[in-house]
This record gives sequence, structure tokens and C-alpha cells, in this order.
Amino acid sequence: MTELNRALAGAAEKGIISAHQVRDLEVYLADCGFRFAPAAPDAAVDRADAALDAQAAEDSEQPRFVRGFHDILITIGIVVVLIGLWGLSGPLATLPAILVLAEILVRRQRLALPSVVLTLALVHWIAMTSMWFVDDHGDAWHPLTFTLAYVATFPIPLALFYWRYRVPLALAGLVLSVALICVVAVLLAFLRVLGIDVASPDHFLLLPLTLLVGALAVFAIAMRYDILDPQRLTTRSDIAFWLHLAAAPALLYSLIGLVFLANGGATWWDGQASFSQAAAAIVIVALFMLVGLIIDRRAFVTSGLLSLGGAIWTMLSQTGASLDSYVSIAFAAVGVTVLVIGVFWQKLRRIVMHSLPETMTARLHAAP
Repeated sequence: MTELNRALAGAAEKGIISAHQVRDLEVYLADCGFRFAPAAPDAAVDRADAALDAQAAEDSEQPRFVRGFHDILITIGIVVVLIGLWGLSGPLATLPAILVLAEILVRRQRLALPSVVLTLALVHWIAMTSMWFVDDHGDAWHPLTFTLAYVATFPIPLALFYWRYRVPLALAGLVLSVALICVVAVLLAFLRVLGIDVASPDHFLLLPLTLLVGALAVFAIAMRYDILDPQRLTTRSDIAFWLHLAAAPALLYSLIGLVFLANGGATWWDGQASFSQAAAAIVIVALFMLVGLIIDRRAFVTSGLLSLGGAIWTMLSQTGASLDSYVSIAFAAVGVTVLVIGVFWQKLRRIVMHSLPETMTARLHAAP
């Protein structure tokens, strides 16, 4: 590490410049022909390296939620007002209030956290209002028909909300709702056209397979937004964040569903899962963590923690250990995994990215 590297790392540590700017400056100065004498390694250099890694970890995945306590204060007011209006008049006054607040706080003031909360409020409004309309047909319709009619009410309001206010969460919700409609429509087509009921034991695997295809489609769209903004400077990165947040657990539990349903449907929650099933679940979670490192998205790490704990719990329970022992070990193992990946995220990313071909890494978020 050179003296200039150390100075830039110190500037990043103090928040003067970001980790991305440090990297860009180093590349620019190197292209200009600057050469720097190496500095002897010392504790200060190690601290600067650690600070740079910490700053890079913070900068690598920052959805625009909060820009200050002002956002939090306004958001508290939004939540309280909407709860009060819903209790007084239900959906009649709530939707106009959401739109008026969105005009002021999102379209004019461009506040981050209020835009997320108002989008979630709109989703809640759609969910509750739609349920009142379709609930009258609950006894007459097949469950898949009922579900399709219910989820079909989400895309148009979310599309209009995104068109007006350009909230990334609204677009992500639109993509997710369309994916859900497609999944349910395919399952309904299996029933109506082919006479295949996915709820029957003979066709259990069709459900996780269909969900897997839908989740892969959402993941592909999320990666498209990531590739379009590899530096993560625009709202495309925020859209990708929300889509990955939905795609990661959907992919994970579709794959785990295939593992368990292929062997009689046993799960670790009923104590009937086998050692091999638990081992397969751990392998799947490990692969998801690797994917998360490659694309620099922590949703692929956090989505598998519950499954990792359950798999470890199952494997230990078959060794004859006491309940207290293997529950505590499972918690400790998951906690250690989270800490190791969290603390050494950037170092692990560098190792993984350096082992991949440049044609792949050039399109992804760069490792510092």
C-alpha cells in the first residue's frame, strides 16, 4: 500500500469521499502515470485497509431509505395518520390521503423513507380492498381461481403509482405481482387444461418447480437492473435491491421444497427430515451465500439463515444430544456464520471475484 493509498483510505474513513471514489481516483492517477513509493506496513496501514473495507461494505448496497431524522419524523406522522383514517372510514378516506401525501412528500420533496411507507400503504389498501371484493366468491371459486383474481388487482394500481411518483419499490412490487399472476395462471392451467391438481401427492413437485421458474424470472429482471447500474448510483440499484429481496427467499424455498417433497414431504419442523435432506439444505444455503457474494446482494445470505439453523438443528438432533445442546449449537453456528460473512464481506468478495472470469465480473458491482 502506498502513502497515497493510505491518505485516500483515511479520507474514506472520515467520510470525505466514498470507497467508490477512492477506487476511481486510484485508477485515474495510475492512468496518468503517477507512481508512488511503497510504504512500510504498520498498524496504521492495517487500520486504513480495514476502514476502507468497512466503507466499501457500507457503500456497496445502500437502498435510499433514510436521509435524516426528518424522514423518520415525517414517516411516523404518515403511519399514525393513515392508521387513524383507516379506523375512522376504512379505505374511503385512506386512498385519497395516500395520494395527497405522495404528491407532497414524494413528487415534490422526494423524501426517501416516506415514499417506501406510502408504497406499502398503497399495497395494504389494495390487499384489503381486493379481499372485500373477491371474498364473496370464496365458496364458489376454486382456490387457484380465487388467488388469481386476488393478485390480478395489484399490477394496475402499482403501475400507475410508479408512473406518477417513480418509487423503486412500486416498480418492484409491479414485477413481483405480475410474476405471481403468471405462476398462479400456470397452476390453474395445469388444472383446467391438463386436469393436473398440484395439491395431489402425485404432482407435488409441480408447485415448487413452477415457483422456481417464477422466482428465476424475478431474479433475471433484478440482475438486469444491476447490470444496467454496476456502480449503483441510480434508482435502478434500488429496484434491483427490492427484487432481490423477493427473489432470494422464493428461489431458496423452491429449491428446498424440491428436496423435501421429492422424499415424501418431510420437514425438519415435524422431526421427520433425514440427515441427507438437512445436508442438501445446507449445500443450497451455502450456494446462495456464494451467489450473494458474487452479485454483492446480502438478501441471498439472510434468506437462508432460518433454513441453515433448521438443517443444523436436524443434523444434531439425530446424534442423540439433548434438546438444549443442539438448539444452542444451532443458534451459535448461525450467529457465527452471519458475523464471519458480515465482517469479512469485502475480503470474501475479492477472493470470489478474482476466481471468476473477467467477462463476468466486468458486468457486476466491482469488488474494492
